[in-house]
Amino acid sequence: MLHLILFGPPGSGKGTQAAKLVEKYNLAHISTGDLFRAEIQNKTPLGIKAMEFMSQGQLVPDQVTIEMLRNKVDSMTNVKGFIYDGFPRTTPQAQALDQMLKEKNESIAALIALHVDDDEIVRRILNRGLSSGRQDDSDESIIRNRMEEYRKKTSVVYDYYKAIHKSHTIDGFGSIDEIFENVTCLLDDIIVNL
Repeated sequence: MLHLILFGPPGSGKGTQAAKLVEKYNLAHISTGDLFRAEIQNKTPLGIKAMEFMSQGQLVPDQVTIEMLRNKVDSMTNVKGFIYDGFPRTTPQAQALDQMLKEKNESIAALIALHVDDDEIVRRILNRGLSSGRQDDSDESIIRNRMEEYRKKTSVVYDYYKAIHKSHTIDGFGSIDEIFENVTCLLDDIIVNL
């Protein structure tokens, strides 16, 4: 199984690239936000547990998130791998993910970070805000704050996988197809060496 972590700040094109990767490589795209919503909506035991923490304004413990991920991964046997989006965000989460995969005799093949400069991200999100109606997509200061939060919180995960030679950066500037070609060239090399 191929396990990829797709990294990039809001507006970097992660969702667009993930959709194309899912199609080309027969992967499942796992967004922890979607996972939380589905578990809560379906009133699963893990969803109820997550809701208890969220309703008190607390973060859902990593163990609950990992169990949700484990259930999702175990339930999808007809795919060749997974793209993790929005997880892990901290070193302990990365370690928990690695442990979960180790129990299956598998591991993260690569973390791929899409790099886009700040001004381009602001431009993309402001454009998105014209159609999304989201308030946080229409205010440049909020957008820049989100980017700063992303960098502060996720750089440690990039460094964690870089220490074991699994972090890679792709230029996220250019056409969707140009970026996709760069990502697939990297991925094809990684898959050959698995």
